[in-house]
Amino acid sequence: SVMRTKISFIGCGDAFGSGGRLQTCILVSTAAMRFTIDFGATSLVGLRQRNIDPNSIDAVLLTHLHGDHCAGIPFLLLDAVLGSRRERPLTIAGPRSTQRHLNDLQESLFPGSSGMKPAFALNFRELVHDACTTFDSLEVRAIAARHTPQAEPSALKVTSAGKTIAYTGDGEYTDALSEFVHGVDLLIAESYSYDKPIPGHLNYEDIDRLQAKRIVLTHMNAGMLARADTLAQVCAYDGLEIEI
Repeated sequence: SVMRTKISFIGCGDAFGSGGRLQTCILVSTAAMRFTIDFGATSLVGLRQRNIDPNSIDAVLLTHLHGDHCAGIPFLLLDAVLGSRRERPLTIAGPRSTQRHLNDLQESLFPGSSGMKPAFALNFRELVHDACTTFDSLEVRAIAARHTPQAEPSALKVTSAGKTIAYTGDGEYTDALSEFVHGVDLLIAESYSYDKPIPGHLNYEDIDRLQAKRIVLTHMNAGMLARADTLAQVCAYDGLEIEI
């Protein structure tokens, strides 16, 4: 039988630790490869808690440059060089400023580390809006998201092993987003707030305007988490695994 695509929520929380949840890290495993969408500050801890070898990850795709979505990468790279002794290549794909931002972040978090030279191939790829970026066995599409502009935000749609997964990242509802995610096999949609619209974010009332074969809600604040058990939709939690 064909191996199905497995999605594991290593972390599904917000930037404020709401509900004691780890920050965003969505692990996708196919027969061909393994990648994450986003890699928040707690991601390496989350992987270790689940006994997942960080060296088994081929690529990291970033929706934007906020710390709860990308700040785990300096820890991943430090571990790769000094801890896990990584040998296989790693691709990090994200907004235009990703490589510079992560280099600065690494030196801020680990002063003196910027001279580290990986023994493995470390590749950076830009995910250009309204274009398709192909590497390994992935096709990645990105569109602009309506979130903090300085974080260079995108929504992403990834096709691998014949399945398409979309993730809204952080950002307000737009008709372009609805069109972009329409009909995908799995839509991971932030639903930050239940009844009070928060600028720069999707809120629960927006979810009805998004259509996909399956939807999982994520990145929920305390008010949204308090209602998660009462909702019709599947709400992510750290450790949730689904197959498509």
